[in-house]
Amino acid sequence: MSWVEKYRPKKFSEVRGQDEAIFKLKNFLENFGKGKKAMVLHGSPGTGKTTLAHVAAKETNSEIFELNASDLRNREKLQEILKPAIEQKSLFKETKIILVDEVDGISAADWGGLPEIISLINITQYPIIITANDIWDRRLVSLREKSELVKMKEIDYKTIKEILIDILRKENKFVSNEVLTSIAIKARGDLRAAVNDIQAESGIKSELQISPEERNREIDIFNALRLIFKGKPSEQTLKIFDSVNMPLDEIMLWVEENIPAEYSGKELAKAYELLSRADIFKKRIYRQQYWRFLVYENIFLSYGVSASKDLKNINMRFTSYKKPDRVLKIWLNNQKVEKKKSISQKYAHHVHVGEKRAMNEFPTIKQIVMNNKKIQKELRLTNEEVEYLEKN
Repeated sequence: MSWVEKYRPKKFSEVRGQDEAIFKLKNFLENFGKGKKAMVLHGSPGTGKTTLAHVAAKETNSEIFELNASDLRNREKLQEILKPAIEQKSLFKETKIILVDEVDGISAADWGGLPEIISLINITQYPIIITANDIWDRRLVSLREKSELVKMKEIDYKTIKEILIDILRKENKFVSNEVLTSIAIKARGDLRAAVNDIQAESGIKSELQISPEERNREIDIFNALRLIFKGKPSEQTLKIFDSVNMPLDEIMLWVEENIPAEYSGKELAKAYELLSRADIFKKRIYRQQYWRFLVYENIFLSYGVSASKDLKNINMRFTSYKKPDRVLKIWLNNQKVEKKKSISQKYAHHVHVGEKRAMNEFPTIKQIVMNNKKIQKELRLTNEEVEYLEKN
């Protein structure tokens, strides 16, 4: 049996990390009829939206009538299925809850069912709970107006880790603390994914066989940073950036930006010292083309920065990592260079000169082109290119 199903919460007290959502859902059900008749639970996959609706049904002794995106095809389908459900009393329970699951999963061809959902919300005798990953789709504006919106938080990785430990104890299984932390962080708030991962890992006897690379999944930069800053340095740490789909130079900017958010005092100084050594090897690689130095750059950037902290007093509080300002500045500069290059290429082709010459003579070309709409039209400049000439 899947551990996700086996350990799915059955009471509000068993749902962890969603206290605010539980409070609002209880209030919605207790005061139904005094306010809005529908509530939308929205948030990332695996945060417990559907589970919370089923728990609410059990806690209130309610029958749950469930629809998903595939049932929301059109007006006729909803009239046939949903309308009787909101008009008829439950035969076996005290009351009823209507669950419309994954409403944002309706395909573009099936949006005709949404107006019918809105009309049925107006006449329903029973509370309607709707789940969505992204409630902010522009086509759901009328649904947002008719519903109370409740954001399901991404579950903190520490809470996920505690849940995984509880499950492993009940199953009499063991997975190392390091791997537990790695799985909890990589899940990014998706408890369902973490439970599936830990069930798969629990079947492997040798701890040495367990590594993130075996999952063949890409780790994003936020999870990689958490593993570097909050995990203990290990062989796994040396390979963490191999799984991030981002150039090492850009990763270095992310690490540089977020070190002060995690380290202070001597830890901060040590981390920046090791980061500077990584930068030295980066320059040697570019100047001398010694690509074998790439391994040293990676060692200082990953293991070195991770080992800079006091391993007995690791900051386990949640940290919101920032995108480095330098990345934005570099990107903006690259955009300017690209527009300059594209304008020069068009001009060079039109007047039959070399592109390199056009780039060198760009200040003069800019003055000629900027003040002459006819030339701009002949060169077929885009609005962005014309805007670039006017602003730079």
